[in-house]
Amino acid sequence: MAVPLAYNLRNLVVRKTTTIMTALGIALTVAVLLAIMALVNGLRTSLAASGHPLHLLVVRKGSDSELVSNFTRTAYQDVKFKPGIARSRSGEPLASLEMVTVINLPNVDSPDGNNVNVRALMPIGIELREGLKISQGRWFETGKREVVVGKSIAERFPDTRLGRRLRFGRGEWEVVGILDAGRTAHNSEIFADLNQVSADFQRIEVLSSALIRAVDQVSTAALINDINNDQRLNMEALTEKQYYENHTQSALPIQFLGVFVAVIMAVGSSFAAMNTMYAAVARRAREIGTLRVLGFSRGSILLSFFLESLLLSMLGGLLGCLLVVPLNGITTGIGNFVTFSEIAFDFQISPQIMLGGILFAMVLGAMGGLFPARNASRKEILTALREI
Repeated sequence: MAVPLAYNLRNLVVRKTTTIMTALGIALTVAVLLAIMALVNGLRTSLAASGHPLHLLVVRKGSDSELVSNFTRTAYQDVKFKPGIARSRSGEPLASLEMVTVINLPNVDSPDGNNVNVRALMPIGIELREGLKISQGRWFETGKREVVVGKSIAERFPDTRLGRRLRFGRGEWEVVGILDAGRTAHNSEIFADLNQVSADFQRIEVLSSALIRAVDQVSTAALINDINNDQRLNMEALTEKQYYENHTQSALPIQFLGVFVAVIMAVGSSFAAMNTMYAAVARRAREIGTLRVLGFSRGSILLSFFLESLLLSMLGGLLGCLLVVPLNGITTGIGNFVTFSEIAFDFQISPQIMLGGILFAMVLGAMGGLFPARNASRKEILTALREI
């Protein structure tokens, strides 16, 4: 015969002070873990959403990013006429020569400034990226010192708002538009005219990369093999999606640190739950004896106290979820160790992450409740009835 669940719920309500304190300890542990997971999930979502399945990024062999790649205009002329590259309505190959550099700008969190990517590209590069749209202002004009800023950058860097002027290269650049690129990494970039930026940085001939679109999936694989095996080019082609997926490693140190801190806090929370349950067993010795007299078995009592610990930890898990819900959708930024610039993205608290937090809390409750429950079930009837 099992001990009624109402018995455990009543005891949690009666011991409301210790219940709340223990649940809060578990909640803080869960909140730390969920905040880190939401941050990593937001970064991964941003990078996973970046890139077209038929797009290839061509960089110099051995380059981890466009920032450290050297791509000449001569190589671009060789690449853009490769078989398998799609063409625009005007018949022009869908291939964009681009240059990526970084500038330092002060933001809301760091007055001393953080690095921001500047992507200089050709008009065909804008056409290639179909998901880009201007939410405010207009696109920059070729040959002018004008820039379009990703919305995440505009939110975090006051100097990049519409109408402001940025100083980099050889002069000032006017912000003429705010770019909305959905959840992609392009929200963390500043777009400008290729020829103007390359002239300002004295990189007329040697740029960074080329973005090309293949006709179909078969052509994608063929183009990768063609470019990678072309000894004249000394270039490497990979899908744009794969390129951005490789950048998720920038979140690994933060993820490791967050999990490490959560594990340390979890040990403390488990001991807190264990102490709470041991105290409950000590205070309720006569109740345990009475339950045994009424015919409840040792197994029923063990299960009852173990279940009570799980209920307590579940409450802590739910409180932890409530603590991190306000973070959902908040824009933040993280330094990218590949591009040496900031990637802005939103915290993403998914149902899966919240469920994982509750399960994590219940594991803490199970670890903290097993031994006290075992101790309660082993009490002899007469000994339990004599205890005060």
